Amino acid sequence: MNRLKDATSPYLLQHADNPVDWWEWSEEAFAEARRRDVPVLLSVGYAACHWCHVMAHESFEDPDTARLMNELFVNVKVDREERPDVDAVYMEATQAMTGQGGWPMTVFMTPDGAPFYCGTYYPRGHFRALLDAVARAWRDRRDEVVGQGRQVVEALTSRTALPGGVEPPSPDRLAQAVESLAASYDTVRGGFGGAPKFPPSMVLEFLLRHHARTQDPQALAMASHTLEAMARGGMYDQLGGGFARYSVDEAWVVPHFEKMLYDNALLARVYAHWYRLTGTPLARRIALETCDWMLHDLRTAEGGLASAMDADSEGVEGKYYVWTPDQLREVLGDAEGAEAAAMFKVTAQGTFEHGASVLQLPADPADRELYERIRTRLLAARSQRVPPARDDKVVAAWNGLAIAALADCGALLGRPDLVVAAEQIVHLIRNVHLTDDGRLVRTSRDGVPGANAGVLEDYADLAEGLLALHAVTGDPAHVRLAGTLLDAVLEHFPDGQGGFYDTADDAERLFRRPQDPTDNAAPSGQSAAAGALLSYAALTGSARHREAAVAALGPAALLADKHARFAGWSLAVAEALAAGPLEIAIVGDPADERTRALHRAALDAVSPGAVITVGDAGAAADVPLLEGRGPVDGGPAAYVCRGFTCRLPVTTPADLKAEIAGA
Repeated sequence: MNRLKDATSPYLLQHADNPVDWWEWSEEAFAEARRRDVPVLLSVGYAACHWCHVMAHESFEDPDTARLMNELFVNVKVDREERPDVDAVYMEATQAMTGQGGWPMTVFMTPDGAPFYCGTYYPRGHFRALLDAVARAWRDRRDEVVGQGRQVVEALTSRTALPGGVEPPSPDRLAQAVESLAASYDTVRGGFGGAPKFPPSMVLEFLLRHHARTQDPQALAMASHTLEAMARGGMYDQLGGGFARYSVDEAWVVPHFEKMLYDNALLARVYAHWYRLTGTPLARRIALETCDWMLHDLRTAEGGLASAMDADSEGVEGKYYVWTPDQLREVLGDAEGAEAAAMFKVTAQGTFEHGASVLQLPADPADRELYERIRTRLLAARSQRVPPARDDKVVAAWNGLAIAALADCGALLGRPDLVVAAEQIVHLIRNVHLTDDGRLVRTSRDGVPGANAGVLEDYADLAEGLLALHAVTGDPAHVRLAGTLLDAVLEHFPDGQGGFYDTADDAERLFRRPQDPTDNAAPSGQSAAAGALLSYAALTGSARHREAAVAALGPAALLADKHARFAGWSLAVAEALAAGPLEIAIVGDPADERTRALHRAALDAVSPGAVITVGDAGAAADVPLLEGRGPVDGGPAAYVCRGFTCRLPVTTPADLKAEIAGA
């Protein structure tokens, strides 16, 4: 029987009608493997994964392949986004055995969870041969197979926790990280390294912060060039907004078409920060269009944001997004069709498959009215196509990233509706994801919490989002909840060496407790925790939280020289530490236009990681930065502080900007 029909994961539900006797990850599945004396076949993927769909169609929907799987194994299907801990430990084993990883991940393991053969995607013929070979090895060479699994587990579990006592990156180390990034920088096309190219959002945030602190022109040049190249290429949806997961080529032309919430939240925020630093119109447009796409395509009925949009439409990758010259003419007529083809680089040869092209926008059109008319008509025509499927589970961590992005974009770009959307996400988190004891559930769907406990990134990214939202709204409730989440981090996740594990001390025990300080598609749990702890300490004066933040930045110092691409958020947080971070308290009635003007000037501050609060002494219980900061001559005032030591208050936006620049 297939046991996935009652799953909450859209990915698992995609497999609910397979002829495979799937189990969800559970002790019952492993007990069944022990009872039958067969290995466990673990298949890990996610709903928007193209090659996961390919393997499903080729193998898991094939009755003969499914019969082999059912006869020879207990088959377990896992959504990596619901169970990042399971994904992490078995991906580590897969990489150790094969030298590479990816999804779908295919792992054969003993009934006690020890992996002994790992891989990723297998074509059906290869996969069926592999099923037979693994089953024969289990039957005829059991001791060898079990011993191999034991050796892998012992090798992985013998690794100690991250080294403690390492100082965070110094200003010199941060400058060296910029030089390290420059060595792999693509000076022609932007970005780092060759194909495939992933959006380096956290590295770009670090470069912007480094320039803001040091005025290093190289850092700004690399960031600006990459941000423009991504926005003008095919990885950005030139009609609907939002970014695809990555570019398969080094010129940002052809994307892997799945769209992920975490990418778009991180990118919307960094484009807003690019605009704050430079005033570049492109930055403003991309930030707002990306936020609008998130709310249009990912927003759920409960006010949260869904995880992803699929790459495929009608079983074909990219079909929803690409165009031929004939299709443009059909929608727009001959004249405007030709204009659109030139504008978006749609050619007869095509840039994708079967003569179709991914839309690019190499330059801002001279005729803006024509561009808007063409874009509107093409978008309307595209909306009649069969859209990609949506993975509509809500992941706490990624919604935390979105809260921060919506708050920053709304405040910096004059869109209060985006701030309201961020508040609605917080409402969902409080009502659905937060338990009575201040702990988090990682996912929900249709307003119903999932069964899986939150991991470190859930607590840290939500705290980051709440503190960013507090900077915009001044609501002390956001600081209180961030404090609750960060207290859980300090209680349940420490590794004893100054760092953090990715799972809590009371989480399900796997063969290894996952811990990875490197930033990948999103900030690592540890770097996200460091950033949120540092901001919280700056608002509250808590030495405990600041010390924890500083200790957690130690691995960034080890990565900065040669592996800076995988420490972008840690380095961005280290820039905030190097700058203080600045603490800006706006004291006054938020309804007073003078208070709002000071608040706006504070939000425009480009000092790395600056923390901002606005309110009066009544909020000092939750935001101690406000304590003792009074009005001046009965009117609103602004205080610029570092380490709770403040300069003299100022009362005008111009003076506040000067104070921030001077500090």
